Amino acid sequence: MIKFIKPDEVLSIRNEVLREGKLSLDECRWPGDEAEGTFHLGYFSGDELLSIASFQVQPYGEFTGIGYQLRGMATIESYRGQGLGNQLLNFGLTYLRGQKANYVWCNARKKALKFYKSMGFEVISDEFEQPGIGPHYVMYLKIQ
Repeated sequence: MIKFIKPDEVLSIRNEVLREGKLSLDECRWPGDEAEGTFHLGYFSGDELLSIASFQVQPYGEFTGIGYQLRGMATIESYRGQGLGNQLLNFGLTYLRGQKANYVWCNARKKALKFYKSMGFEVISDEFEQPGIGPHYVMYLKIQ
């Protein structure tokens, strides 16, 4: 089941999956987590949170209209490859269409390019290094 969740609920998976458990939960709070328009989604099996995604109002470059940045998308390792991220992202995109957003962009890890491309995103930057994390690309998806 997919639900809207509070910012604090994403912190443990952010740390475990995106920061390899190296940070405190407070260090996994990001600017904009509680900003107006930001929302967080969680995929649950019963009471267990398995996958997360955060969406923040954030324009990118020369793109016009309402833009959202997808941040912190992560699935617990033992549940990857089961379509949870696909369902979570589709839920978020459907919600954003209803909010009249025009596009979504993200800083995608190189190892996640195939996933985002399968969801319709396109690469719009050269490869760049996110310090302490690894190679990334900016990706973009027009949603209306």
